[in-house]
Amino acid sequence: MTKRRQTIARRLVEAQQTAAMLTTFNEADMTAIMALRERRKEAFKKEFGVGLGIASFFVKASIAALRAFPAINAEIQGDEIVYKHYYDIGVAVGAEGGLVVPVIRDADQMTFPQIEMAIRDYAKKATDNTLTLEDLRGGTFTITNGGVFGSLLSTPILNPPQVAILGLHKIQDRVIPVNGQPAIRPMMYLALSYDHRIVDGREAVQFLVKIKDYSEDPNNLLLEA
Repeated sequence: MTKRRQTIARRLVEAQQTAAMLTTFNEADMTAIMALRERRKEAFKKEFGVGLGIASFFVKASIAALRAFPAINAEIQGDEIVYKHYYDIGVAVGAEGGLVVPVIRDADQMTFPQIEMAIRDYAKKATDNTLTLEDLRGGTFTITNGGVFGSLLSTPILNPPQVAILGLHKIQDRVIPVNGQPAIRPMMYLALSYDHRIVDGREAVQFLVKIKDYSEDPNNLLLEA
């Protein structure tokens, strides 16, 4: 194994052996986000030089939800719970030899374009194999999107010492009830894996419901900001 693969393997085994890991699931109707992206994508790209993806929405939604549930942004050190009042969000990107998780520092202070540019730059560095240890160090919460590879549903593994990770998946048209009538909507399954030693099931479920609510009505993210 390469050194990177050895490190990934060691950390995954560590997460399985040390955390009381559970996963809760929900689904989100992506109609509003996709409509907003469609309306704004050309002007956004022209003004900022970067595309408007879904990642920035979920980074913003995660920060708003983490504020409401601070234990999910914390970590365990010995017998202590350390609450972090900053938001360094790891975003998993594909690289040769496996996924890596560069960290967007102080993401709560960044705009949508700044988040999109940070993700683009990290993706390029991952492709060029120029990511540094500083790029990968720390992080308080992680988002991973298996949907870009076609995954419909998965159980993400924690990134220690973080106590939760949000998994995004493939957006797929499905028939759901809307106002009592069947309708075809672009749906995405959401997954939150969490460490039950510090995060209760109720908190995890409510956190994921908040992510769902923000993604289905992204205008609320402006109010949070």
